[in-house]
Amino acid sequence: MRKMFSSMYPFWSFVLAVLVAQAIKPFFAIKNQKRINWRLVVASGGMPSSHTSGVFSLCLAVGLQDSFDSTSFAICLGLGLIVAYDAANVRYYAGKNIQLTKSILQDLRMQNEISMDEPIYEEPLKEVLGHKWSEVVVGALLGMLVALILYFI
Repeated sequence: MRKMFSSMYPFWSFVLAVLVAQAIKPFFAIKNQKRINWRLVVASGGMPSSHTSGVFSLCLAVGLQDSFDSTSFAICLGLGLIVAYDAANVRYYAGKNIQLTKSILQDLRMQNEISMDEPIYEEPLKEVLGHKWSEVVVGALLGMLVALILYFI
């Protein structure tokens, strides 16, 4: 069992970092929501970024296990940077576009400009998809902390 854990250390580090990031999201949201919203445990977006936490944990774990000049570390680092960029830019602005779309649809409904009989208008739209850069940075730091703790256990 110990051998399996040590050889799979980067994977387990990734899994634990994602789980920890998701588990603490409700506590970061208390400031804004004034209560614990347990649905955030399974939600995307918010503080911290679990995607970033997972990939940066994986990246550091691979670097610690295989060395920081290995090909596998270079691959993890490259993919980790893409995930962080995507979380803070592409997914964040997709969420903003959804907010704008919902606002436009609401305005059109109020003005009776278009018929809202089509099923597409009843589809729920998720507004929070991505992250602010602060959420990405905290996710990365959390992921690296998880990787370090597991490494020294």
